[in-house]
Parts: sequence; structure tokens; C-alpha cells
Amino acid sequence: MTAGSLDRRVAFDAPTSAPNGQGGTISGWQERATVWANFRFLRGGEIVQSARLEGRQPVVVTIRASSATKAITPEWRMRDTRTGTIYAIRTCPPPGLEGFIELTCESGVVP
Repeated sequence: MTAGSLDRRVAFDAPTSAPNGQGGTISGWQERATVWANFRFLRGGEIVQSARLEGRQPVVVTIRASSATKAITPEWRMRDTRTGTIYAIRTCPPPGLEGFIELTCESGVVP
């Protein structure tokens, strides 16, 4: 993977909650990192074809490893900053990675 291959801008959002002043909470999202990424849309395979029939699109996203990207968890979500598409994160980076991280994400589902 080369730097020139990272041609999409994505943002990673973490879930947040704050008191609403009436004893409840307000849930939302807070942007934690914005990075350049490479998308590889998955094709073929019975599971991938089934996902597409249900309106979901699995994708492998490659990003540079950093302290911010190593903190990503499956509870977070990813946004394509150009199109606004929201992706649920299915895998998170294992600890100790250097260089590049590959995440498996899926659009068309609620993160």
C-alpha cells in the first residue's frame, strides 16, 4: 500500500451520551479522527452476495496506523466525508500494529 492509494477521506465517530437535565441522557456521535483511506469493495462469495441482496455493502478499508486509529472499536462508526455514507465497523485493529490497518466495514446497516 502506498500513500497515493489512500484516496478517500473518512471520519471515525465514537458514541457519546450526555445528561438531558431531566434524569435521562441524549445519545449522539463525536468525531475522533479524520484520515485518508483506501476502499476495496468485496465481491463474490455467498455471504457477500447475500449481504448485497439485503442492501448492505461490505468493504475493506485500509488506513494508516496512528494513536487515534488504534483506538477504533466496533462501537464506533465510519463516515465517508465526500458522500456522507455511514459504515458500521465490523472489525477493529488488533493491538501492536504498525504501518497500515485494515478494517472490515459495512454500509446499509445501523452502527
